[in-house]
Amino acid sequence: MMSLLFFSLQIKPLSTASYLQPLVSMAMNSSVTEFILFGLTQDAGKQKAIFGVFLMLYLATLLGNVLIVVTIKTSRTLGSPMYFFLLYLSFADACLSTTTAPRLIVDALSQKKSISYNECMTQVFAAHFFGCLEIFVLILMAFDRYVAICKPLRYMTVMSRHVCSVLVILSWVGSCIHSSAQLFLALRLPFCGPNVIDHYFCDLQPLLKLACMDTYVINLLVVSNSGAICMVSFIILLISYVIILYSLRNYSAEGRRKALSTCTSHFIVVVLFFGPCIFIYTRPATTFPIDKMVAVFYTIGTPLLNPLIYTLRNAEVKHAMKKLWCSQV
Repeated sequence: MMSLLFFSLQIKPLSTASYLQPLVSMAMNSSVTEFILFGLTQDAGKQKAIFGVFLMLYLATLLGNVLIVVTIKTSRTLGSPMYFFLLYLSFADACLSTTTAPRLIVDALSQKKSISYNECMTQVFAAHFFGCLEIFVLILMAFDRYVAICKPLRYMTVMSRHVCSVLVILSWVGSCIHSSAQLFLALRLPFCGPNVIDHYFCDLQPLLKLACMDTYVINLLVVSNSGAICMVSFIILLISYVIILYSLRNYSAEGRRKALSTCTSHFIVVVLFFGPCIFIYTRPATTFPIDKMVAVFYTIGTPLLNPLIYTLRNAEVKHAMKKLWCSQV
């Protein structure tokens, strides 16, 4: 009897350990440490084309935006608030493109398009930070044009260098708050199943599809955060341009032409940037095949078009660039 009891005591810990072993193994595998980026396509031939095309687009984006930053920073004729804000817009464009384009280019030639969890969260923060910074800078540029056209006698007082610097600092702080909120939402998502992101960079919408929880509330928070910023900012910009156009009726033909030339450039940038952003961030947690191409447009396309729009349509910037770079040569 004693021997049987001793045998049962000996065997019980072993059976318990063997029972807990699969549970421990399952717990260890429940947290995802890396994600696989699906990219724009899985076709090998198309991936080589993507590598070549987007490498050229990215280099052109960097060259154009850095050229604008250096030109405005060194030119004495481009000291007005409009160009002060344009400098930060070009900086935000270069950084936003750098957040997404290099990984897309590298992954086009990689067999395993993996990104670690920490890198993915960093990309979420950076993409939203520089994207939000661009939104705020566009609003500041519209405000600058409003004051210049509607309040010309008070322009130098209202848009002093100190005021412009404070407005830019507030834009940085607001962008940091927005991106921190997005990062907080992303960090709360548990991942215990598939780790393939059907996108070419980490963003909250594709991450919500992989989360092992009900994401209804988090999706509402994303829409109320990113979606509200995009929609409200777009409405504010539209109202400002309507007021500007209404105020131009009192200007001479030459004055209207110059003002319309500047405002048209700003409006083109606003439509090209906010259109895709509103399409992505102001709808429920549903994804479409076209989402990736729309994201390409506002993360890579718009940062490339901004330097072209602001240089080809602006005689002062073109003249300053020619003067600066011809003197360097």
